[in-house]
Amino acid sequence: EQASIRDAKKKVLETGIKVVDVFCPIVEGQKTGLFGGAGVGKPVLLSEILHNIINKDKEHTVSVFAGVGERTREGHELYHELKGNGTLPFVSLVYGSMGESPSVRYLTGLSAAAVAESFRDDLKKNVLFFIDNAFRFAQAGNELSLLMSGIPSEDGYQATLTSEMAHLHERLVSSENGKITTIEAVYVPADDLLDQAVQTVLGYLDTNIVLSRDVYREGIFPPVDILASGSNALNPEVVTPLHYNVSLQAKSLLQRAAALDRIVALVGESELGEEDRVLYKRARKLKNFMTQSFYVVKSQTGREGSYVETKRAVSDVKNILDGKYDNVPEDKFMNIGSLEDIKNG
Repeated sequence: EQASIRDAKKKVLETGIKVVDVFCPIVEGQKTGLFGGAGVGKPVLLSEILHNIINKDKEHTVSVFAGVGERTREGHELYHELKGNGTLPFVSLVYGSMGESPSVRYLTGLSAAAVAESFRDDLKKNVLFFIDNAFRFAQAGNELSLLMSGIPSEDGYQATLTSEMAHLHERLVSSENGKITTIEAVYVPADDLLDQAVQTVLGYLDTNIVLSRDVYREGIFPPVDILASGSNALNPEVVTPLHYNVSLQAKSLLQRAAALDRIVALVGESELGEEDRVLYKRARKLKNFMTQSFYVVKSQTGREGSYVETKRAVSDVKNILDGKYDNVPEDKFMNIGSLEDIKNG
């Protein structure tokens, strides 16, 4: 009965990022993973989510950022970003960069978890817990195991990998004192999602956002592989029935388009049947619409960031699916906020 009461109070955290809010909703008190290989933009997406949700409820919510085994430069950039937008007093930064010893990097994750627990239990606050990168935590444990002459398991990782991940993730839970919402970047070595460390993290997550190198090559950013990503919050009991149905229809359209990709690659789009050609073009527009300008990279892109409310994003996706924008060229959907930007542009 207590579990059902807790479930009934699920609250979706709106990030303002269309592809996340429509297809991979993040729920307060749950865990979300951003998966991707090197150079596909995990820290950028993580920073944008932090930027957009950190100001939601300053009175009752604080944030903890654990920089485990990543670049010192990224830590400095985040510090100045938070200082610039006035949110630094509400954030605890715990860093153990890649130049530190494996013991420091390993303890950085656990220290940040202890800080989050203190905020939750002593200050009775809700906590937004960010970790970049969860894989580096596993890697640090592996290096420590090798230094102590531990015998590795068959996959090369330490035999204690599962228990170490459990020790971290099972502390990051909600209680009657407050909720801990975890958002973690997870490096995927050699783009292999079946890597044992990646799979160990996967078991603790409620929402999985997969960043794809193939999508990145298409010029789509954030390069989220919508068909590989998902969330257990995407059901009519948590999101609205309209949101649920639109997301299912959109995924169905993208699956049909993916099946047509090989035909298009071999003989060209013009050889598709009339109905298939319309659906294929619609899917391209939907993919392009999922691109978005981010606030945290404005200095690099020269484009102002955009924040799109979930209700608006769902409505826009429905309009694309219904064919209301079939006469609009595909490139008009790139890097815009809502579909209003097309009319205004």
